[in-house]
Amino acid sequence: MNRQITPKDKLSIGLTILSNALPPVGFYLSYRYRTEFPKKSRAALINAIIGIPIGLIGGYLLQTYVFN
Repeated sequence: MNRQITPKDKLSIGLTILSNALPPVGFYLSYRYRTEFPKKSRAALINAIIGIPIGLIGGYLLQTYVFN
């Protein structure tokens, strides 16, 4: 199997932001691209995993300092 990296095997900036802001979308994109574009799949998965603690910390800060 010859797996060369193509220009299409890079996650676009819009999908990067979306998978970071909404982790379920990132997990879906990771599943969707897992065989055809492995680097794109990995980038979506990493962004989704990073987005979970960012969302939790952001939610805590908003609840504690902004809404009270």
